[in-house]
Amino acid sequence: MDGETGKSFKRSLNLIDSTAIVVGSMIGSGIFIVTADMARTLGSPGWMLLAWVITGLMTVFAAMTYGELASMMPKAGGQYIYLREAYNPLTGFLYGWTLFTVIQAGSIAAIAMAFAKFFGVLIPWIGESNILIDLGFVKVSTSHLIAVLSIILLTWINTRGIKAGKMVQNTFTLTKVLVLVLFLFVGIFIAKSTGWSANLSYFWKAASLDPASGAATPLVGMAFIAAMGSAMVGSLFTYDAWYNITYNSAEVINPRRTIPMSLIWGTLLAAVIFVLCNFVYVKVLPLRGIPNAGSVVGQGMAFATDDRLGTAAIFGIFGEYAAIIMAVLIMISTFGCNNGLILSGARVYYAMAENKLFFKKIGNLNNKGVPANGLIIQCVWACLLCLSGSYSQLLDYVIFAVLIFYALTNAGVFVLRRKWPNEERAYKAFGYPVIPAICVILSVVIMVILLIYKPKFTWPGLIIVALGIPVYYIWKARTNKIENR
Repeated sequence: MDGETGKSFKRSLNLIDSTAIVVGSMIGSGIFIVTADMARTLGSPGWMLLAWVITGLMTVFAAMTYGELASMMPKAGGQYIYLREAYNPLTGFLYGWTLFTVIQAGSIAAIAMAFAKFFGVLIPWIGESNILIDLGFVKVSTSHLIAVLSIILLTWINTRGIKAGKMVQNTFTLTKVLVLVLFLFVGIFIAKSTGWSANLSYFWKAASLDPASGAATPLVGMAFIAAMGSAMVGSLFTYDAWYNITYNSAEVINPRRTIPMSLIWGTLLAAVIFVLCNFVYVKVLPLRGIPNAGSVVGQGMAFATDDRLGTAAIFGIFGEYAAIIMAVLIMISTFGCNNGLILSGARVYYAMAENKLFFKKIGNLNNKGVPANGLIIQCVWACLLCLSGSYSQLLDYVIFAVLIFYALTNAGVFVLRRKWPNEERAYKAFGYPVIPAICVILSVVIMVILLIYKPKFTWPGLIIVALGIPVYYIWKARTNKIENR
């Protein structure tokens, strides 16, 4: 309950609503784009598919683990609360700090720009080259305008209450899942198998593909391990945001049971969809190709125009209409995805404010029972990231930070089993201690690979997290000074 106004969250999310937030937050634009880069990195259909399967298993296993934490602490803020209670307030703050500055706001900005980019396929006026305002240090294009307006619209909807937010979420999640099922049906049963013969010839032959010529350099030993870890960055980004429902714990009906079930069923459904989508890509297109080939099949998965692999996959069936069909699907997908991110993120900032680690007003609920001030500050920061153009670079850095908190949260189950042995656990982590340990180990292995082979993407992520340490102590000192007046 909001102590200042006496208002409280409204428990309105049932199992279907909660699962829609999990699935809807996961399915954005990534599944239609990132596989092209993974194809260039691995050069092998088999290893590329395995990367998606491993990431899917990691996600489902982690969902099973997070379910125990959610059943113990069904409070607004979710993962922030888990880290704070398992370790200390600083660890929780560092997660909230990174979530606000980069993970959530950066994702919202990137997804809004993807929405605008594919809107431009339908309305050519919308594009990053169509500049409306040029201030020198920042240029505002029609794409930026549409992206910002979409963020503002979804933020406004979510200030109207949890029922308004869940209505949008349910509608767009159901729509995109049905359309994706249709895409899978067409791809598996109707589309021609134009990629199979070529793909079978190098199915398990990993190779790095040259972006200029398409030449394949075999990957063996540590080079292969590095490539596998690097490729999984794309699939990890795509699978991310599944834990957003934990932020809404105070608004879930029977959260001790509903949240664990929504995490497991939601991640499982999304994982099946992602793997099957990649199976379709492998079926209809050769993975390897030539960058400047004159045909979709000639370019292959690795060199699809602008990495728009989803469009390339259905080109053989719908021809020139493929771009329009896929643009509509991605617009539906990204709009629904951003609604889930916007709806959930503000609950973390609310929880931080309740702990006096964020602006006091962020810890207030409006008359609709939602943290409107948190939604507004998130909106402003995400819009600024859109206009700055820095969101794409930030997202390159953030996966390492995500993995740090991913590993810490999974390890938190071990910590809390010892710290709170008698605490009520309506749901216990499936496969404990093996499955939580697998999640921690895989996360650490990927982090080590990235630290060694992708330092320019990992050290900035570490710096972003580390910057939160002085901020925490400055904030604590400020709070103590105010309280001691």
